[in-house]
Amino acid sequence: MDTLELSVGTLYSGSKGNCTWIACGGDLVLIDAGRSAKSLCDGLRAVGLDIARVRAIFITHEHSDHIGALEMLSKKYDIPIHMAAPSAEKLLPTTVYLQKNIILHPPLFSERVGGMTVSSFCTPHDSEMSVGYRIELADGRRIGYATDIGHITDEISDGLAGAFAVVLESNHDPEMLQNGRYPLWLKARIASPRGHLSNTDCAAFLPRLAAGGTAHVLLAHLSAENNRPALALRTAQAACPALHILVAKEGEPTRLL
Repeated sequence: MDTLELSVGTLYSGSKGNCTWIACGGDLVLIDAGRSAKSLCDGLRAVGLDIARVRAIFITHEHSDHIGALEMLSKKYDIPIHMAAPSAEKLLPTTVYLQKNIILHPPLFSERVGGMTVSSFCTPHDSEMSVGYRIELADGRRIGYATDIGHITDEISDGLAGAFAVVLESNHDPEMLQNGRYPLWLKARIASPRGHLSNTDCAAFLPRLAAGGTAHVLLAHLSAENNRPALALRTAQAACPALHILVAKEGEPTRLL
């Protein structure tokens, strides 16, 4: 089968909001929709895409930096929004327009969108439910997505195995976190097994990804307070120099492919 035209990247990434796009052939899906509907539409236009092309949105979990745009998007557009039921049930009582577009799933589900098959896998985070996604393209390639993960689990490893390109959390530098100004309870939450993945834990996982066929990695969900893009990149490249690694920008699009 011919290789399809593919683009993958983040529209924005970090504690203020997260949204990733995957466009393959004529199909376009988003993972998460934080910040605002305007920011999301502006980001799409900046990379030559349009909200009218979005076939579906897949949500990882119900925290505000991943769902902030959903209510206004649902008011203005009829885009199917796929979400694990425990997360959705936590979110729905606070919304009005989301009800008409949301599709509830068990934590493990698979959905066909045009030439893409999007499948979830469970991830460890302090939310009602949290999932990552594996996107299988019609030409056989796979894209993997996993952020907001306290540690690497077998489910994450299996879910990302064989992915050609991966968006992976590299949230904080452990030393910066411990020596920073956050209160002790917040430091403990971030560093917990259900918090966020550190630079060092992310880097330690990269050789396993590379051994399974991954060629491209986008480091995402960096903390503006407890990390630096150059530090995350340096830590990752030292662990796996053969990979093509980029760092997702906080407030503007970053194209991996």
